[in-house]
Amino acid sequence: MNSSESLFQRAQQLMPGGVNSPVRAFRSVGGTPFFTKKAHGAYLTTADDRDLVDFVCTWGPAIHGHDNEVIREAIAEALNKGTSFGTPNPYEVTMAELIIEMVPSIEKVRMVNSGTEATMTAIRLARGYTKRNKIIKFEGCYHGHVDSLLIKAGSGALTLGNPDSAGIPESFAEETIVLPFNDLEALDAAFSKYGEELAGVILEPYPANIGLIMPKSGYLQSLRDLCSKHGSVLIFDEVMTGFRVSAGGVQEKEDIQPDLTALGKIIGGGLPVGAVGGKTEIMDCLAPLGPVYQAGTLSGNPLAMAAGIAALKLLKESDAYQRLEKMGSQVQEAIETTLQEIGLPAQIPQVGSMFCLYFSEDPVENLQDATNSDTDRFNKYFHACLENGVYIPPSKYEGNFISTAHEQEAIDQACDVFVKSLHDL
Repeated sequence: MNSSESLFQRAQQLMPGGVNSPVRAFRSVGGTPFFTKKAHGAYLTTADDRDLVDFVCTWGPAIHGHDNEVIREAIAEALNKGTSFGTPNPYEVTMAELIIEMVPSIEKVRMVNSGTEATMTAIRLARGYTKRNKIIKFEGCYHGHVDSLLIKAGSGALTLGNPDSAGIPESFAEETIVLPFNDLEALDAAFSKYGEELAGVILEPYPANIGLIMPKSGYLQSLRDLCSKHGSVLIFDEVMTGFRVSAGGVQEKEDIQPDLTALGKIIGGGLPVGAVGGKTEIMDCLAPLGPVYQAGTLSGNPLAMAAGIAALKLLKESDAYQRLEKMGSQVQEAIETTLQEIGLPAQIPQVGSMFCLYFSEDPVENLQDATNSDTDRFNKYFHACLENGVYIPPSKYEGNFISTAHEQEAIDQACDVFVKSLHDL
């Protein structure tokens, strides 16, 4: 028995499923998860001393790879001053200035401790600001484990959802309308029926928790127009895409300004963090100025702020996005070329440092398309990559990430493994 297997046996006696976050358990792809004992640059080192090229990047935050020297030094400097104060600290002000400077729609920002806290706060703000209750979300857009957002659609596009998890009251689901992504007719119908009751609409503008799905041309603008017309708050969940697809996220890339934005991952430099920001008139509804209550003992924690500031400054002061796009394109082209050579039906959407692989004959435009992709073939591909030294997300519903630490050697190595794994299929 290797070290990871031994650790997992122990973990299963101590933690539900042996993990502290479900996807880590490898239930989707089968097999035993490996344990990581250290990481540096683009590589993970497992408990069994295997070095793996990492395309999970801690599920998004590690845009500068692991153990980045600049981020590490920033944390060390902050650590020398204390770990938590329970008072405002200077790092919070610098972080707020950076976020507001870099994200076009954000005029004020509130730091929280996770992406889930950010989306939860955004929903509460939308309801408090509009004094309405109903929310629209989209199939396949994951917004953390917030009660009113862990909902999936019924048989019809306008069916009020049923809870997607035990422990969520039916009454919560009744306030959430779930629509298929990229379906403008369903969106129009929902606003026609519920427009005056809708507090807001929340979505990942590039859904990246079911792989990677791109919005159809004009879809996001139509959504913006409908929210403006009906007085509903448009919330972009850019926890995944914020500061990754561009300095200002999807909203900068697509030139669409939401009313509120949820952020996380990259702004913590690898430490726990989240943020919600947006228009001043909405943000000022938060306590202590307004009636919408939100608080957090560790919100604006100096270590997380120092790490996040360092990460954002590295993005601002370099050609990171051009390099990431070049590496993403190389991976996409290598896989696409191989798929054509061997005649294997698959789709590989890619934008900047994000990409995924669907084993599907048709383009993937929504959750149903993603669900219909070949799970068995993906699982075989995953294990082939892992056996040959490349770690991709252990689920067909997760996106891949590239970091600035992925030097040419790592990208070339990974492309060789991707090509070999596809041929092996």
